[in-house]
Amino acid sequence: MLYPLAKAVQISFYHWQLMPGRTSEFVGLANYGAVLHDPISWIALRNTVLYAVGTVPTQILLGLMVAILLDSIWRLRVLFRTLYYVPVITSWVVVSILFKYIFSSDAGLANYVLHDVLHVLPKYVGWLQDVPTALFVVGLLGVWKGVGWSMLIFLAALQAIPKELREQAAADGAGPIKTYTRVIIPMIAPVMLFVMVLLVIGSFNVFISVYLMTGGGPVHQTEVLLSYMYHQAFDYLDFGFGAALSNLLAVLIISLSVLQIKFLRREVDY
Repeated sequence: MLYPLAKAVQISFYHWQLMPGRTSEFVGLANYGAVLHDPISWIALRNTVLYAVGTVPTQILLGLMVAILLDSIWRLRVLFRTLYYVPVITSWVVVSILFKYIFSSDAGLANYVLHDVLHVLPKYVGWLQDVPTALFVVGLLGVWKGVGWSMLIFLAALQAIPKELREQAAADGAGPIKTYTRVIIPMIAPVMLFVMVLLVIGSFNVFISVYLMTGGGPVHQTEVLLSYMYHQAFDYLDFGFGAALSNLLAVLIISLSVLQIKFLRREVDY
C-alpha cells in the first residue's frame, strides 16, 4: 500500500515518461501549479462538491428514515433489510450502464414514462447531454446505491439502544416523535458523524458512474476530480498532472474528514 502512494507523490514532481529509455524530467511543483491554474480542474471540483452536497445529506436522511421504519417492525424485517441493501452490493459498472439506458435521450425508460405515458414532459429530455440533468442522474444513482449502507449502520445503532430508555421516555409522556428527536437521535449522533465522514469520502471518490454515463462530457462539463484525473493520466498520458491532482484530492479529503470530526464530534451520556 505504501509503495504506490509514495510512487504517486514522486510522479507528481516529474514530467513522467512511460517509454523505456526516456528520462523523466523533474519539474518540481509545476504539475501542482498546472492543476490549480487549469479551469477544468475547478469545474471538476465544483461538480464533485455538488455531488457531495446533493448525495450525502440525502443518503443520511433516507437511510435514517428507512432504519427507523425497519426498527419499528418485526415481521419481514430481514426481507426488507435485504432488499434495501441489494443495491449496495451490486456492481457499479452494471448499474451505471443500466442507468445510462434508463435515462437515454431517445429510447430510455425515463423519457418513455414521463413523456409518452404520464405526459409530464413536453418533449424528450437529453438527461445525460445537459449538465444539470446529467449531474442529477449521477447523484440519483449514488443515492439509490448508498441508502442501503446508511440504513444498515443506523439500524445497528438503533437496535443497540437499551429498550429501557425508550420505555422511560414513554413513561415520561414523550410520544414517538419526541422520543426520536430528544432521545434516540442524540444518542446515535456519533454514528451519524461516522456515516457522514465515510459518505463524504465516498462522494469525493465518485468515478465509475461519471466515467460510464457521461464520460465527463459534454466538453468536460460533467467531469469530477477522479474522472478528470483518469483522463489526463491514461488518455493523454500526463501522469504528472494526474498524480498531482490525485494528491491534492487526498489532502482535501483528509482535511474535510478532520474538520468534520473536530467540529461535529460530541460525547453521549447514557
